[in-house]
Amino acid sequence: MRVLIGLLLLVFGHGVSSVIHSLRFFYTASYGLPTFPEFVGVLMVDEVELGYYDSNSKRPVLKQDWMEQFSRDHPGETGRALSHQQSLKYIIVNLKTRFNQTGERPRVSLLERSPSSPVVCHATGFYPDRVVVFWRRDGQELHEQVDPGEVLPNHDGTFQVSVGLNLTAVPQEDWGRYECVVQLKGIEEISTPLDPALIRTNWVYKSGITIPIIIGFVVLLLAAAAAAAVAVFVYKKRNGSDTSSENTEGQNPAPDAHPLITV
Repeated sequence: MRVLIGLLLLVFGHGVSSVIHSLRFFYTASYGLPTFPEFVGVLMVDEVELGYYDSNSKRPVLKQDWMEQFSRDHPGETGRALSHQQSLKYIIVNLKTRFNQTGERPRVSLLERSPSSPVVCHATGFYPDRVVVFWRRDGQELHEQVDPGEVLPNHDGTFQVSVGLNLTAVPQEDWGRYECVVQLKGIEEISTPLDPALIRTNWVYKSGITIPIIIGFVVLLLAAAAAAAVAVFVYKKRNGSDTSSENTEGQNPAPDAHPLITV
């Protein structure tokens, strides 16, 4: 308000208190642009530029002659610009730390929903969203057999994307020719080979045998073992019963087996 009052009195005198004028400050902060200052401040009154300051020159450049007197009367305005420069620089550093403009490294996984589903290359946790994910065979990018997905946001401000690969007509012995490639500015290229041992799925083991088949096979083995144990037990019980009966008959012959003796 002190600056506004000073400018209005200096330019328009004491008789213009009922006239409304605009006073605007424009500040721009940047990072990593070699041809542009990290901080720029512009002062304007009624859309007319009065002064300019940037972090390269570190001195105000006055655009109106009468501003020379105003600058001498208000030397603290340069300090105000420096204060804003430091504040915005602090904000830029925090934003850079928060979003890591050099590129957050993605986490890459190979996923498969079922034995007949495409193998999906899933990249997540990267920033910014300008990422390139594709499948490669023998070092050449694939455009067929591929189902590219959209880049989607995560809840933490990072992004994710999935790209599917149809392997219906590809024998498993040829999977080693394929790889998923993730490219993001600021990090090295990430290459993940199409290795069955790396595929995450709830349906298929790496050998290709389904979990239900394995469970059924185990159940059959247990059932067969139980049946065999029961058969052996029954056989032994029956065999032991017959032997006991024969021994009893040998030791205690029936009465009518002996000859009658008459006197």
